[in-house]
Amino acid sequence: MRKLLKEYINGRSCEILGLGVSNLPLAEYLLDESVELTVRDGKSMEQLGARAESLKERGGKFILGDAAFEDVGGELIFRSPGIRPDRDFLVSAVSRGGELTSEMELFLTLTPATVFAVTGSDGKTTTTTLTGLFLNAHARKCGGRVYVGGNIGEPLLHSVDSMTESDRAALELSSFQLMRVKDAPHFAAITNLSPNHLNWHTGMDEYISAKLNIVGDRTRRFVTNADCELTANIAHRMSEQGGDREIFLFSSRAKSYAEVFTFSPRDNSRAFFEKDGYIVISDGIREERLLSVSDIRVPGRHNVENFMCAMALTYGQVDPAVYSEVASEFTGVSHRLELVRTLEGVDYFNSSIDSSPTRTAAALSALHGRDIVIICGGYDKNIPYEPLAEALCRSVRTVILTGATAKKIERALLECEAYSQGHPEYYHASDFEGAVKLAREKAKRGGCVLLSPASASFDAFPNFAVRGDTFRKIVEDFEEN
Repeated sequence: MRKLLKEYINGRSCEILGLGVSNLPLAEYLLDESVELTVRDGKSMEQLGARAESLKERGGKFILGDAAFEDVGGELIFRSPGIRPDRDFLVSAVSRGGELTSEMELFLTLTPATVFAVTGSDGKTTTTTLTGLFLNAHARKCGGRVYVGGNIGEPLLHSVDSMTESDRAALELSSFQLMRVKDAPHFAAITNLSPNHLNWHTGMDEYISAKLNIVGDRTRRFVTNADCELTANIAHRMSEQGGDREIFLFSSRAKSYAEVFTFSPRDNSRAFFEKDGYIVISDGIREERLLSVSDIRVPGRHNVENFMCAMALTYGQVDPAVYSEVASEFTGVSHRLELVRTLEGVDYFNSSIDSSPTRTAAALSALHGRDIVIICGGYDKNIPYEPLAEALCRSVRTVILTGATAKKIERALLECEAYSQGHPEYYHASDFEGAVKLAREKAKRGGCVLLSPASASFDAFPNFAVRGDTFRKIVEDFEEN
């Protein structure tokens, strides 16, 4: 029998660790239900803002600053995704009888909705957005409600009691959110895997292990990328384990079912690939055209892959006609190869979401053939920059380096076999605004300036969106010469 959130809490005292975007609505819900609530956060009340002040006025207890995570003792403890679950203060709290969970972990446990979830190193936001759009387009014709959440959209736990079995949820899930997930989604996708967040995870093995928590006992379909060696191997192992779970693979390189499935597939396996200008699905015998690639308005092979992944995740759950409907209208997601402005014959692209070398390589591939001035650098996640150096040497005329990883990227560039003196040329900028202005100086008519940092934002900005918004404002404020 379904258990509601209120019943699950059952009068227990609650503590929220980190009052981020996902936990604010939860805190408001808990106070609405007269739950004893303590909020712990390293920030000050001034930094947390007006909504936190409102929570305090309503009776929420706050422990802030350096002492925030001392003596954690709630009966039900909600951690922010960025807080590792194996921190000493959490291990101690659990040993004393506290239950550790998170907004997303508990949502997955309690929701009656059918869940379609996406994780991966690159492309998960666009893929999740497309999944939500496909489901929404179908719901407009056939009924039901669609929720979009996780790393995008709205936090969902506080709405779980109003959801029904006819509803659907599209979720973007990070490795942080997946670390302790027990109740996996019904339809799960891993877009690809490459080194990322190694400043937070203990290593690549833990990072991959966290991502794999997206697949569990109730997962009916697993979707992943045949062109990525790591994910293709995961699909191979999963296929060998047997069972009824569907395994759907996609590839932007292959032209046939046999090229996608290089191992012996199960009968319920399906391949998505491009053939004669169309994205098709094949069971190894029959092929069905689903979408003309020319209908996809966002540039780049990586966006064809994003469409393939979202289509594989939703195939059989939506009317296939929605694929072309959505493609004809979808122009991308903010901060992902977003055209900000064309000034004096130069296009300015904001791709602030690109926080890894593989994302930047994909952005460069989408702009193949252009004269590119790129802005790179930011917070160091302890990931290797050799792949970035190769992409820069192959595709870029000028590199503007800034932020904490600037020297690291320069070193990788100079050590790259493809680098030759002066190609690509590179410059250092002392701050972000200076980097954007220098990029304008170096750009040529007919070319483009691309913000694609290949690094996280936290050395100078609270998140990638603020970084992208800052880039957009600087560019919009440029006056014509």
